[in-house]
Amino acid sequence: MRRRDLLKRGAGFATGVSMAALINACSGPKPAADTGAASSEAPVAEGGSKTEPTVLTVVRGGGFPNGLDLHKVGTNRPAYGTSWCLYDRLVTFGIKTLPDGSQSYDYTVIEPELAESWTVADDGLSVQFNLRKDATFHDGTPVTAKDVKWSYDRAVSVGGFPSFQMKAGALESVDQFSIIDDHTFEVKFLRKDNKLTLMDMAVPIPAIMNSALIEPHVTEDDPWGLEWANANPAGGGAYMLETFQPEERVVLVRYDDWKSGPLPAIQKVIELNVPEAGNRRALLEKGDVDVNFTVSEKDISELKATGKYNIVNTPIENCLYTIDLNSQPELDGQPNPFSDVKVRQAVAYAMPYDAIVDTALYGECVKMYGGDSFEPKSIDWPQPYPYSTDMEKAKALMAESGYPDGFETTLAFNLGTKEWAEPLSVLAQEALAEIGIKVTLEKVPGSNFRAVLVEKNRPMIVNNFGGWLNYPDYFFFYSYHGQNATFNGSAYQNPELDKLVDAALQTGPGDPAYDKSVKGFLKIAFEEMPRIVMVQPYLSVAMQPNVSDYQYWFHRQLDYRQMKKA
Repeated sequence: MRRRDLLKRGAGFATGVSMAALINACSGPKPAADTGAASSEAPVAEGGSKTEPTVLTVVRGGGFPNGLDLHKVGTNRPAYGTSWCLYDRLVTFGIKTLPDGSQSYDYTVIEPELAESWTVADDGLSVQFNLRKDATFHDGTPVTAKDVKWSYDRAVSVGGFPSFQMKAGALESVDQFSIIDDHTFEVKFLRKDNKLTLMDMAVPIPAIMNSALIEPHVTEDDPWGLEWANANPAGGGAYMLETFQPEERVVLVRYDDWKSGPLPAIQKVIELNVPEAGNRRALLEKGDVDVNFTVSEKDISELKATGKYNIVNTPIENCLYTIDLNSQPELDGQPNPFSDVKVRQAVAYAMPYDAIVDTALYGECVKMYGGDSFEPKSIDWPQPYPYSTDMEKAKALMAESGYPDGFETTLAFNLGTKEWAEPLSVLAQEALAEIGIKVTLEKVPGSNFRAVLVEKNRPMIVNNFGGWLNYPDYFFFYSYHGQNATFNGSAYQNPELDKLVDAALQTGPGDPAYDKSVKGFLKIAFEEMPRIVMVQPYLSVAMQPNVSDYQYWFHRQLDYRQMKKA
């Protein structure tokens, strides 16, 4: 049995502000409703006096939670972390040790969480989950199979990203979910041996919610209570919500009646929004905070050299930094140059890859360019794309395209990740000018970037999608497939690729048919280049030396449940 994981991210304050001033500036009334849960009490020492609770203070960059309900359109990636703390899921992933000695989730191992056990039917077409009989929500309400079914029905019904995510695991219809009794929940499979189904139940989306708490707030226009749940917690996870100030401050306190894993050692978590990388680093170096999360590439390379901090730098599985080229025939009623494959290939050859690695990322990444063949030789993923900087080839392709004289366009990037995204964008802007493409940069606030991805109306966008489930077909399902999920930043449509991705999703590694499908859609991506692939990034965390037991998780957020502070 094991604990689960959680997410978070953040942004900032003005240079020179003290820690006390920052905390005071972020304090104030909490907009989240009180769900009736009691606060986590400090432990009582021998003799009856209370000891101070163990508090972990975290500063975050790259955006900050803008809501509590992951099912609501526009809820950003940092919100995954808050949700992960507040809610349980039926199952979770195991843990493994990486070659550098750090710990990571293990997607090959499924372990119990809210469900203490499960049984797959002999015919392989259904599974029954046995829920913990002593599990309660934060308001003391027992967790039942009714809540589980309601939560799963909600996830497949709200549409958008949540329903896409459930569909990846062939969880598509409310008819697949049944209540057997108060503590037994059944899921019917659409097909046997889907490799993603159980895994998909361990990601943030199928969170188990207190249906009785949300149902009074549903309306005809909002049948699942999304507006209310986006501002109010309704969970039973390892932590309760004490304070939620979107884009500013999140305070979590341990739920002492949590039954789905070992009780966390950290009793209280204070997350602060510190957008400037230099300010986050200064707070860590002064000893004012315990954890600097999402450390910039520049700072991580310099902090490592001091030897003073507990630093973990992990390549993010199934994640790429890309420039997505919108491939729709028209944008805003005008012909779109990026619908021309020769233009896209020209952009790929014009990219200053080495300069991006050295200048924007300080070498803190894995190169994903410079592959030697347009014919994939393996199904390894991620793998380098067969492009390197070649200005002559780029100019020749532009001359052959429908836009030999070039054109004007825009490149949008997320200000929440400006430490790397802005220098990358400037380098791309300079390089594309050499082949006649005049680029204007659009700086998108981190809180709005998810909405920009959904709109799909920008010609070019700097993206950093990472697939939760570590398979190439899963990555392509979200970022290339014609279903046009949020993370398909190029709005790419190719029925041939779709068929190959769909076929791969229904098979798995070791099956020759799987290998054939994966190599097939990789080849199409190499040739069509709807997105310019540059690097696989690292997730970098810097901690004080008395903070331990950090684990890397697929959602790129912190899991406080197993962390310790001496």
